[in-house]
Amino acid sequence: MTLNASSLVFDAKVPRATCRLQFNEHFRLRDALALVPYLADLGISHVYASPLLTACPHSPHGYDVCDFNELNPELGTEEDLGEFVAALRERGMGLVLDLVPNHMGIGGPENRWWWDVLTWGQSSPFAEYFDIDWESADPQLRGKVLVPVLADTYQRERERGELRLAYHEGGLVLSCANHFFPLAPPSLPERLAQISRQPQVTGNETAGTLRELNANATELDGLIRRQHYHLACWHEGAGKLNYRRFFNVNTLAGLRMEDKGVFYESHALVCAWLKQGWVDGLRVDHPDGLRDPGQYLRRLRSLAPKAWIIVEKILQTEESLPEAWPVAGSTGYDFLNRVNGLFVDPNGEKPLTEFYAQFTGESSDYGSLHHEKKYRALNELFVPEVSRLCGLLLGIAAAHVRFRNLKREEIRDAMMELAASLAVYRTYVRPQDGAPGQSDVFWIEQAETAARRQRLDLDPELFGLLRDLLLLRLRGEQESEFVARFQQLTGAVTAKGVEDTAFYCFNRLLSLNEVGGDPGHFGVAVEEFHDAYRRQQARWPNSMLGTSTHDTKRSEDVRARLNLLSEIPERWCEAVRRWSAMNEPRRRNQWPDRNIEYLFYQTLVGAWPLSTERAVAYMEKAAREARQHTSWAKRIKAYDAALVRFVTSTLEDPEFRKDLQSFIAPLMEAGYLNSLAQMLIKATAPGVPDFYQGCDLWDLSLVDPDNRRQVDFELRKRMLAEMKTLSAEEIWQRRDTGLPKLWLIRQTLTLRRNRPELFDGSSRYDTLPVHGAKERHAVVFMRGQGSITVVPRLALGLNDDWADTTVEIPGGTWRNELTGDDVPEGSIALAGLLRKFPVALLVRKDGR
Repeated sequence: MTLNASSLVFDAKVPRATCRLQFNEHFRLRDALALVPYLADLGISHVYASPLLTACPHSPHGYDVCDFNELNPELGTEEDLGEFVAALRERGMGLVLDLVPNHMGIGGPENRWWWDVLTWGQSSPFAEYFDIDWESADPQLRGKVLVPVLADTYQRERERGELRLAYHEGGLVLSCANHFFPLAPPSLPERLAQISRQPQVTGNETAGTLRELNANATELDGLIRRQHYHLACWHEGAGKLNYRRFFNVNTLAGLRMEDKGVFYESHALVCAWLKQGWVDGLRVDHPDGLRDPGQYLRRLRSLAPKAWIIVEKILQTEESLPEAWPVAGSTGYDFLNRVNGLFVDPNGEKPLTEFYAQFTGESSDYGSLHHEKKYRALNELFVPEVSRLCGLLLGIAAAHVRFRNLKREEIRDAMMELAASLAVYRTYVRPQDGAPGQSDVFWIEQAETAARRQRLDLDPELFGLLRDLLLLRLRGEQESEFVARFQQLTGAVTAKGVEDTAFYCFNRLLSLNEVGGDPGHFGVAVEEFHDAYRRQQARWPNSMLGTSTHDTKRSEDVRARLNLLSEIPERWCEAVRRWSAMNEPRRRNQWPDRNIEYLFYQTLVGAWPLSTERAVAYMEKAAREARQHTSWAKRIKAYDAALVRFVTSTLEDPEFRKDLQSFIAPLMEAGYLNSLAQMLIKATAPGVPDFYQGCDLWDLSLVDPDNRRQVDFELRKRMLAEMKTLSAEEIWQRRDTGLPKLWLIRQTLTLRRNRPELFDGSSRYDTLPVHGAKERHAVVFMRGQGSITVVPRLALGLNDDWADTTVEIPGGTWRNELTGDDVPEGSIALAGLLRKFPVALLVRKDGR
């Protein structure tokens, strides 16, 4: 098989449409089994499942996999999975499985690989599975793993008697609060060794021995120090951790997936499911964390030559997937941000920018904030990773006379500056390839230029050294190691510094603050969107198209409503001034600050109706992610209390609620229009549309865990059954219930099922001429010469009046799939075309 995107169009079984389901102990395989008839009737071809392998106990998401070779028992049994797959097969459907290759959950003994490493250290057969620095510069960590889980310092915990020997699940362990740690058999004195061999504590003598040893602080301390791990307070992990992790999450340890043995052992069960025909597609989580994503994907393709494989790759505006990757495309954040931008009015940029700066006192220079937060993340959240890279860089510099006398601080600052200046998540330079690709050269040289401008105080040749290293102009073992680790780090820095920090600090228009987005870029022009999807059809026609995911900051419908603020900046600014004056008595000592207050008002407008409980939970998370006045690591209790009091008292005020609802009421219908328009574009644009659970009706969810709440599928089943006898006009009359969205999904997916040739990888993407006074309010494109999508944009400015605006329909006879009306060729008035239902989907009837 030739591993390139075009061959995958031919080889892989490409889904018609996917539905993402979040599995956990509250939504199991048998719950999904009951949904199969509903999803089939809706037109879904594949269930896109969150990770199904065993995760840490009570995991709400499954991304903390602790056993790659077992189906998560909290989700059901192998028989349940087999029955679920059989039910899908009976209806011509399939399963897409989410894989997590970068890391594992290491919360406790349930991860036998990690437990064995803690027990035996470097002698463990699993010691090389994890990316651990056994030669740490810290003498306390040489040959040991730092385990930063204690609530206080080791010394204080030991003095308080919190560290004790105990039995847990039939074995002798060291315990502290709810944590358990193994004991290396050779480290045990003989009396403990005898106890450890007993299946359980029996008799007064054994219990007395444990009490005696726990009471002997010196002997217990000596035993603990002989272990292959070093216990520390959780705070110490921020600076001393000696294993690679997922982002800055200490309980998710990075794997050496580049090792062939690790790869095949961690994919054995998935491989078996593939061979059984249970799995049709694979979604790869966080490939940017891998040492060599391309190598991983080639190995994965060898296991699954016929599977539809997509990657969770966050693409920047001018970036594309590496052509050599044997995948069908990405999970669609690039589509999400482009289609969302269509509904942002560029005329609102100037007034909203000016008001944001005036009201909050914050800078409106997003580019500077973006850089600042990335640099801060490197300096605060990724200290161990930066230190490890500095050690490598010092060794490399020592071999060059010009850099031999550089100070560690200079090297550290230059490296962090270059990482903060990189405009993409990471590059994909492979030393074994001999030379970097053209796009990698572009991004690295661009970062070097930006870093030199940013830090005039540093020797510019330092940036030249880093550039030459990353572009393989300097070669050697240490050099290759530096390149690999630098590339693994930069994606995590962008995710934490930008998505999880800057996106909660720059609040000009929250609908732009989405994963993979650029809040500094205000909207997307229609022709810009068309150009992007002509290229998409040519290069990645089977990529996923997403609008809501388990990781989005806001659901598609929240963004659709918030985008309307760009059309009414004056009215919005007036409302914020009024609300702020109304709620000023609720602030304490200027807290909460104006920036988080501004975020709060936008959140209410986008997600209303919103309960106080959900609002408080979201605002607490937003404030801690922003790290401007409080944070997860260092909570400022006075600020947190002031924020909760402000949110609670505001939402309890009848006068404020009445005013808020009066402001939102005129936005409701326009928000529905935006939602339907982006949904129809997703269902007909080049790619595979994905529907996140619950988004088949209006869904006003915020960031996780809010967007992972249980979904009322019984309601959806009833509504799907009810709507089959209703006309388009009757459907639209029930718009407040969300019925139009459910109906539109079914209508479009039915067309994709009946006429697949219009939407497959070989169908064309063409635009059609729109003329008239309101032409900027229309998005029109044609697929496969036989399907035409017509949707409105900037709905408030349109004001339900298309005036003289027309679209040129090609020759032939056409039918509106949504209304059943015939549509002639020629110049067609949009007012008439969209009279019965606010969007249109035309299909050629004559076969031309």
